[in-house]
Amino acid sequence: MQSWAEAEWFTSRPEVPQSLTVTIFKVSGETNTDDLSPAPDAWSRPDIPLHALAMLKNPRPGIEPDDPGKVGPIRQLDALKKKGHLVAYVGDVVGTGSSRKSATNSVLWFTGEDIPFVPNKRFGGVCLGSKIAPIFYNTMEDAGALPIELDVSKMEMGDAVELRPYEGKALKNGAVIAEFTVKSDVIFDEVRAGGRIPLIVGRGLTAKAREALGLPPSTLFRLPHNPADSGKGFSLAQKMVGRACGLPEG
Repeated sequence: MQSWAEAEWFTSRPEVPQSLTVTIFKVSGETNTDDLSPAPDAWSRPDIPLHALAMLKNPRPGIEPDDPGKVGPIRQLDALKKKGHLVAYVGDVVGTGSSRKSATNSVLWFTGEDIPFVPNKRFGGVCLGSKIAPIFYNTMEDAGALPIELDVSKMEMGDAVELRPYEGKALKNGAVIAEFTVKSDVIFDEVRAGGRIPLIVGRGLTAKAREALGLPPSTLFRLPHNPADSGKGFSLAQKMVGRACGLPEG
């Protein structure tokens, strides 16, 4: 109980570093989820390592499939890994199309880290895009990855790029090539916890343990903030949900 109250499940894991160097695996243009998890290969989705072989199996500029139409650029990815840094998946537009978690699984199989005692699945990793589709962004969060939207026009295949997540800067050869702001500081806790769901569950258990022991609320976690009122009112979709929940019109 004391361990949960002190959030040792969280503090025992490394924080997102102030600076990390990644090797760029860049896919120019738009990458949709069918590029990452092709529908004809849907039969293999439960087997993540096998299914990941089909990622980017069709030739496109800068991408060299091992067996075009069948096996993606495995040798190309392996060559980037040999540079000694974490490989970051980078694209102009990333993750559009249907909301298939298998697309995230495929990307993280090549760019993420092993999960202790969990075979054939990985977590973490870095995904950079000038635009990252919202649902793909969310599935990356769930998997403990660090998705960042920023200008990737000055990043090329094989580049070594230094990311400073807290400062919101990306550097190449010591020069700043892009600046960014994460959507919420909570993303750093999500990465540290191994994913958004583990953070939500763990944070709740820590709160209950502290309450049971008569301790004050924990101050270890970053908490989300309500967005400022823009004065624009609610969207039609928000009004429909509000009405369905029984809220008064207005």
